[in-house]
Amino acid sequence: MTRSQTKAAQPSAVQPGAVQPIPRIALTWLLVAQVLVILPHLLHLPFWIAGLWLLCAGWRVQVFRMRARFPTGIERIALVIATGAAAFFSRGSLIGLDGGALLLVATFILKLVELRSRRDGLVLIFLGFFVVVTGYLFDDGLLAALYSLLPVTALLAALIGMQQSGMAERPGATVKLAASMMLQAVPLMLLLFLFFPRMGPLWSLPNPQQAMTGLSDSMAPADIAELSQSPALAFRASFDGKVPARRELYWRALTLEHFDGRRWSQSWGAQQRTQPVWLKQGPSVSYSVIMQPTGTQWLFALDVAVVEQKDIYLMSDFRLEKRRPVTQNLMYQVRSWPQAVREPTQTRGMLSRTLQLPGRGDPLSREWAEQLRREHTDPKGLVEAVLKHFNQQPYSYTLKPPTLGDDSIDDFLFRTKKGFCAHYAGAMTFVLRAAGIPARVVTGYQGGELSQSGDYLSVRQLDAHAWVEYWQEGRGWTSVDPTFQVAPERIDLGAQDAYSDDEAFLEDSPFSPLRYRNVGWINDLRLAWENINYSWQRWVLGYRSEQQLGLLQRLFGSLNWKRMAVAIVGGGGLLLGLLALWLFKPWRRERDPQQRQLRRFEALLLRHGLRRARGEGVRDFAARAAALMPRQADAITTFAQAFEAQRYAGGASAPQELRLLLRRLRRELPWRAATRRQ
Repeated sequence: MTRSQTKAAQPSAVQPGAVQPIPRIALTWLLVAQVLVILPHLLHLPFWIAGLWLLCAGWRVQVFRMRARFPTGIERIALVIATGAAAFFSRGSLIGLDGGALLLVATFILKLVELRSRRDGLVLIFLGFFVVVTGYLFDDGLLAALYSLLPVTALLAALIGMQQSGMAERPGATVKLAASMMLQAVPLMLLLFLFFPRMGPLWSLPNPQQAMTGLSDSMAPADIAELSQSPALAFRASFDGKVPARRELYWRALTLEHFDGRRWSQSWGAQQRTQPVWLKQGPSVSYSVIMQPTGTQWLFALDVAVVEQKDIYLMSDFRLEKRRPVTQNLMYQVRSWPQAVREPTQTRGMLSRTLQLPGRGDPLSREWAEQLRREHTDPKGLVEAVLKHFNQQPYSYTLKPPTLGDDSIDDFLFRTKKGFCAHYAGAMTFVLRAAGIPARVVTGYQGGELSQSGDYLSVRQLDAHAWVEYWQEGRGWTSVDPTFQVAPERIDLGAQDAYSDDEAFLEDSPFSPLRYRNVGWINDLRLAWENINYSWQRWVLGYRSEQQLGLLQRLFGSLNWKRMAVAIVGGGGLLLGLLALWLFKPWRRERDPQQRQLRRFEALLLRHGLRRARGEGVRDFAARAAALMPRQADAITTFAQAFEAQRYAGGASAPQELRLLLRRLRRELPWRAATRRQ
């Protein structure tokens, strides 16, 4: 063993200004806290980060055991360079949320190997709190929030153990105090959550892990051999009144107007932020939507949607769009007019976009469209003829359609006759355009699963759907769904019930509870958990500035900021005052300092099974305790003698001497409370 290693291992007795080493209990809690902090990040970080932690933790433990030395400057630089290179090759970049989170966690781990002093330990603890908060950028669900209490408690325990007090040798008391500190912070946390001004994020980072949706800004059904089914949640919707019938729930997301022969995509004109012309008609529907992160700007709503939020716009094609991509849960209030007249008149540019077709290809479909045009002069009659064709001919709905050739529309309509909603919507739009009727494909979601309480809908990625809009002079856009003619159960029952017997349904998600929704108790547990999650999203994650302003108006009437500031500061002061009273309990404090220390002496021994009998003197009680606890006999006897000297013999010792002797006794007692002694 080298001399430097021996010095590094000395636990205490430091001189003023000297480096204070890390206590054993603090190092233990730091290692436990690091495991708890890093564990949820392994779901989105490369797994080599776990190997890096094992290397650094093993190295630091060996340093503590005086079997290794701290890394030199060159070794630290080499570790940083190697970790940075590994992060770059794992993510392809060090910029963005993924790369930044990876570097932060790696830094949190590397700091462990140079952990020498209490100052280093404090830096590591505060960095750990920041890493815990970073985890909410990837998962802000209820389970993640509950789990985060574990690493926070461990970090607080490490912070307590860093103080080198008598509690440092008692892990149970350390974690108990850490949990108590968290509970004491709950009232102030609730006050700040409810009343502190809600501010938007200081920056916005796209999260590729969360940019998941069952929709795309284009679709090419001809190239899809199997429709992927995901049980992931897309959004939840809560209606102010009665929930509309399932067949009325067409949640618009995108409008696809351009067709290149195989792929439908958005046109340039549909992406303009201009108010479309529409007329309110029929009853309106009010509801709120809690949308999952998608990494895109488009939102989901029933036609025609109006949102009061300033950063949400109604685009020229009647879809909703947010100013910035949705990278976290988003709650917005909507009012829709499903029977509204949409664009009763159109400009020449709009008509040209919705009649666009490739110059050649699919001759059979074009020929059929011309035939329909000759037979039906009224656009509505022609549309009904196409729907009737799908209903009466042997078409079928399947999740595993055959791939199509170069003339994909012809292949689908006259050869395979098998497909899902995108096939039917795309083929019908093509035929209508070829017959001279403006039409376009709309993508979004259809239906949704009603909750047990019946007050909200859960719409999943497997509910993704496509339908058709066609235009008539004076009537505007009218929505029709050709899929309903082939598979009405898809619309009336929903995807979950309609295709639960299909072998391809959710085959990519074998552990999804939706696959076992026919098992009563599993389905009940799933729905109960979804109710809890919905409440968490609505009342906690959905508590934005609008909800806060509404609460403040109900409490204070007009928004008088001075009055609210006084109320918030006063409420916070009152909570802190009540907390201080509960902690210190001044009404129980012994005014006599000597009697106060004696009461603490008795309480300490009582925790180890020794109770002072009524009428028993301090000297006799100390003698009995010393006989039963020979290892602590000297500390017990010394305290009793000092108390008698100060209390009865007029000793000249300082009042704090009893506190020091009591602290010495607390250190010598075992951390685990003993059973009652005879």
